[in-house]
Amino acid sequence: MSQTSTPAGKVSELLQQLPNDPGLAIVFPGQGSQKASMGNDARAASELARRIYATADETLGFALSALCAEGPDEVLTLTENAQPAILATSMAILAAAIESGEIDRSPACVAGHSLGEYSALVAAGSLAFEDAIRLVRERGRLMGAVKSGTLAAIVGLDEETVLGICADSGAEVANFNAPTQTVVGGSPKATEEACRLAKDRGGRGIPVKVSGAFHTSLMAPAAEAFSSVVEAAKIEQPQITVIGNVSSQPLASSDDVRADLASQIRSPVRWYQSVDLMAERGVTRVMEIGPGQILTNQLKRSHPALEYYPWDEAGK
Repeated sequence: MSQTSTPAGKVSELLQQLPNDPGLAIVFPGQGSQKASMGNDARAASELARRIYATADETLGFALSALCAEGPDEVLTLTENAQPAILATSMAILAAAIESGEIDRSPACVAGHSLGEYSALVAAGSLAFEDAIRLVRERGRLMGAVKSGTLAAIVGLDEETVLGICADSGAEVANFNAPTQTVVGGSPKATEEACRLAKDRGGRGIPVKVSGAFHTSLMAPAAEAFSSVVEAAKIEQPQITVIGNVSSQPLASSDDVRADLASQIRSPVRWYQSVDLMAERGVTRVMEIGPGQILTNQLKRSHPALEYYPWDEAGK
C-alpha cells in the first residue's frame, strides 16, 4: 500500500496539491498539549479524521482513539501514550481543516515543537503516518523509562544569562522557547540551583512537571536506543519545507531528517530560532494545528508581528 493511499497520506497529498502560500507556516504542538476529548470535533466533522484514528488503533493494537476521546487523563498523560495521541489528533485536525476548506493553501513551511516535528514530517510527506506513530510510541516509551532528572522554565532572562546560569549550576538548556523563556534541565540538584540563580539574576525559575530531563544529555540512553529505530524507518525527502528542531534549519533530505530525529531527544529544541527563520523567509501568518493553543499563545508574546490562526479541538 502506498503512503498516499492511507488516510494520513491522503491528507499530505491534499495539502501539497493546494496553491502555495509563501506567507503561511503550519506548526504542530508537542507533549503537554494533550487532554481527554481532544479531536472529538474533528472526528465528528470529518470522515478522513475518523479513518486516521482507526489507522492509529490498528497500527498500535489498542484503542488510542478512545483514550483521546475519553481519557482517563492519568493514562493519557503517560509519555508513551501522550506522544502517539497528540500525533494522531494533530493529523485528524489537519484532515478536518482541509476538508472544511479552512486550510485552502499549502504552507511555505511546516515545523513542530519536539514531538510536533513528527506531525510536520507526516504533513510534508516525509514519514508515513503508520511509521511515525510507531516511532513516537517507542520514543515515548524510551523517554519515559529514563526517570532521572527534571526540567524548569527560566523566564525573564535573555539567552546569554541563562547559558551563564547553566554553566554555574550544571543544568543544560532543553528548549529555547522564546528569547526570554528558556527551559533548562538536569539532575534535580542542578535544576533547583538553576532556579535559585535565575531569581538572583532577576528572573524566575518555574519547575515543569515531567518524568525526566527531556532534550538534555540525561536522555542519552533513550537517544542511543532510539537511533537504531530511526535508522530502520522509511524516511522520504520532505515535499514541503520542514524546519528542524535541532538545527533550526530546513531538513532538505531524508538524511537530514534521520539525523535530526536521532539526536533530537537529547538536544535542545531551537524553537524561537526556527520561527525567526520562518519570518526571515517571508512567513507572516502562522496556523497551529493540534490540540490546544500552547504554541500560539507563546508565539504571540515572542513574535508579535506575525498573525496567528490556531485550529484546535474546539475549532477555529
